[in-house]
Amino acid sequence: MIAARTADLLAAIGRPLREAVEGIGYATRSFFNLIRVSPGAMRRPGLVAEQIHFIGNYSVVIIAVSGLFVGMVLGLQGYYTLNQYGAEQRLGQVVALSLVRELGPVVTALLFAGRAGTSLTAQIGLMKAGEQLSAMEMMAINPVQRVLAPRFWAGVIAVPILAAIFSAVGVLGGYLVGVQLIGVDGGAFWSQMQAGVDVRDDVFNGVIKSFVFGVAVTFTALFQGYEAQPTPEDVSRATTRTVVIASLMVWGLDFMLTALMFNK
Repeated sequence: MIAARTADLLAAIGRPLREAVEGIGYATRSFFNLIRVSPGAMRRPGLVAEQIHFIGNYSVVIIAVSGLFVGMVLGLQGYYTLNQYGAEQRLGQVVALSLVRELGPVVTALLFAGRAGTSLTAQIGLMKAGEQLSAMEMMAINPVQRVLAPRFWAGVIAVPILAAIFSAVGVLGGYLVGVQLIGVDGGAFWSQMQAGVDVRDDVFNGVIKSFVFGVAVTFTALFQGYEAQPTPEDVSRATTRTVVIASLMVWGLDFMLTALMFNK
């Protein structure tokens, strides 16, 4: 009796674990297949440029507005904290480092997942539900190369650019609050920022983060849409899974990258 219950318990634990490992393995194989067929898709740069406009240009407004308000909040909170130690002149450095190192890449990736990622998942899922992908296969056209690869590289290119816009507008928001509203010296704001932000250790590492996040979020969105069942209900569930999985991946990757980059 005890042995049977133990076997049932192990089976209940092992089954979802095995399914999770199988899912990770299948997703990894799909990712490398996408990379393998990408050179063929890059021979038609117009497809990539069109997708950059679709998923990047349409995300600029929400990225810029969010960056502005995040920078303003950082300027306000940073001033109140630094003022307790008489270090309010270093507000520019604090705002810039917070945006370039962490908030710029992370918040941009999360917003990108909610805005463009769900759109990509729904688009691919509806193409599958409408049997457009099956029709391509019937015409000897690889849908991964023709449909998924241009969107993947468009997302990879767009996310670092959007993160740079987020950080730049955020610094402007911090300047408006810190200098124009509160009264911090403008020269000290910019000089401390210039002296405290290193191009290689801070800016370049932020670019690497945004690139990794772009790969993770875009592939997750495309994979969920491509593997969704061709029904409206499953496509809607796939868009929800995209946001959840992509958000968790961004936070997990952010921790690992931060531990590797800034462990000095």
